[in-house]
Amino acid sequence: MMTQWFFLHVDRRGSIVIALLVAIAVLVPLSNLLLPVTSPLHVPTYLVSLIGKYLTYAMLAVALDLVWGFCGILSLGHGAFFALGGYAMGMYLMRQIGPRGVYADPVLPDFMVFLNWKELPWFWYGFDSFWFAALMVVLVPGVLAFGFGWLAFRSRVTGVYLSIITQALTYALLLAFFRNDMGFGGNNGLTDFKDILGFNIQAGSTRSVLFAATALFLALAVFVTSFIVRSKLGKVLVGVRDAESRMRFLGYRVDRYKLLVWTISAMMAGIAGALYVPQVGIINPSEFEPANSIEAVIWVAVGGRGTIIGPIIGAVLVNFGKTYFTAAFPEIWLFALGALFIVVTLFLPKGILGLYGMWKGKRADRAARKKDVAPPPVAAVSGRSPIPEPQAAE
Repeated sequence: MMTQWFFLHVDRRGSIVIALLVAIAVLVPLSNLLLPVTSPLHVPTYLVSLIGKYLTYAMLAVALDLVWGFCGILSLGHGAFFALGGYAMGMYLMRQIGPRGVYADPVLPDFMVFLNWKELPWFWYGFDSFWFAALMVVLVPGVLAFGFGWLAFRSRVTGVYLSIITQALTYALLLAFFRNDMGFGGNNGLTDFKDILGFNIQAGSTRSVLFAATALFLALAVFVTSFIVRSKLGKVLVGVRDAESRMRFLGYRVDRYKLLVWTISAMMAGIAGALYVPQVGIINPSEFEPANSIEAVIWVAVGGRGTIIGPIIGAVLVNFGKTYFTAAFPEIWLFALGALFIVVTLFLPKGILGLYGMWKGKRADRAARKKDVAPPPVAAVSGRSPIPEPQAAE
């Protein structure tokens, strides 16, 4: 019964990806913790953290694909929700340092002592609890997205105008978080984390658990997105994407549907940011850079928007290329990224998965044409001559 319900809401491709992510969540940590370093199957700790970072980016790409690929909302500010979730987790991790900081203050983080703060700001209260921080990871991006979307969608701001406003939102947050008097560490951000849930954040076992949690949350994001897309809500969202005015004429409250999916997407991005911070070890205002949100758009475009699985492929491939090029050819990475976006826009508008779908469709068409061709006449196989056709009477 449960299996039937699962496959009713997730297609074959999505179920394969979910199964693969669950397998990765189990096998990679076991390879890191149990196999000896000399084994060719051993995954080193640094690679576990690197792949875990890629998976958080993939989760951000899935969140963006939900609003752009299926609802037509091109967001150039989803990096803001990612960063807010990261800051919520970073505040919890800073509170766990306690007297082990440089200034040994049991309450105030080091940067507050350095800046002569006398007491903890009110918005830091509660972040000594993991569960409160986890709630804020979802609630803060969700509330911001709800307020922003309520104003934008009710005003019927769409298209490039909405994209520019979302970019302005993340840039405004970038400027705010750069200020030292905001209480978030200024341009240095939050770093020097020690523990998470009482476990050493630098230990290989902790890194493996964080990787497994990231892979499982990505699988959950794929399931939630597939559930939404294959439901009646998903059909309405596709209708809004393809013909918003027609959906309004049919009586649908388009702004409510867009607001709902926009808020869910922001929450998913916040969770991705929260999983990103303990694996990378720092969160600072540079995560609000509009360029980061534009990169996320490129991930989705490369993989194929409106496919759920494509953004995961695009995020992993592009960030793997970024890791390689920024180390081997750092001066040409931005040119390569720009060229990639141009090539995808002009020659691969449906991304990698779209290209695969086109190839598969052409292959099916060729096979169908071969079946439609009539077979050639079969020659007589016996030794007797064929019966002559009757001659017309003269």
